[in-house]
Amino acid sequence: MPRGYVVWYLTLRGIEYAQCMQPPALPREDINALGVKYRRIPMMSIGRDIYCDTRLIIQKLEERFPSGALGASQADKRALENLLEKWTIDGGVFVRATQLIPPEMPLLNDSKWVNHREDFMGRSWAKADITRARPEAIAHMRDFFDLVESTILADGRAWILDTQGPSLADINAIWPFHWLVSMQGALPQSLFGKERFPKVYAWLDRFDKAVKDSKQSAPKVTTLKGAEAIQYITQAEFIEPEGSVDAEDPLGLEKG
Repeated sequence: MPRGYVVWYLTLRGIEYAQCMQPPALPREDINALGVKYRRIPMMSIGRDIYCDTRLIIQKLEERFPSGALGASQADKRALENLLEKWTIDGGVFVRATQLIPPEMPLLNDSKWVNHREDFMGRSWAKADITRARPEAIAHMRDFFDLVESTILADGRAWILDTQGPSLADINAIWPFHWLVSMQGALPQSLFGKERFPKVYAWLDRFDKAVKDSKQSAPKVTTLKGAEAIQYITQAEFIEPEGSVDAEDPLGLEKG
């Protein structure tokens, strides 16, 4: 998930935070200085505890700031919320979205960035391979757009769970669609125009307005330099109790 996913959540919640911007590819010296070996960003610290996975970040923010949480409370709505999270990340939407990055995008000329993506995603990011995969990716993405248009939003609801404003279900679902629509050249307009998917585009517009409106009243974001962030984190206290690792973890993960 992109950094914007977490920023949207924080803005909609009005949670005060500080940020320390990092380069898009390794090395990330600030993160190395904290002894963190995880490769992806964003990361979050609360006190001295560092949370590396975006889904875990949102989970912890929901737990630590329960008043006004965006997650569903009813089991059936939580199920849809979780299914949308898994659909966009693990169910093929994100992978197909990355195959629609325009080959002329400048980052694809950056060998360091390309190598970084290939290393952790386990597939080629060469321009020729992206171009070759594009037709199939377009076909799949059209199906994804149609699913939202013709089922999830088909009854005219403004938000996925029929809430007053965007919920965690909306954030879980919207980010790859938002990312692609905002990326010039990613989607052929003849297949993905507003006239084909009016409900999807109206949803995107509503979401942007909700974030913009929330930003007006949200606390100002403080930007820290790397040394400042490192000092703050390393001098803070741990908030979480010491955790444990599943002894039967199928990946063989161990504590430490």
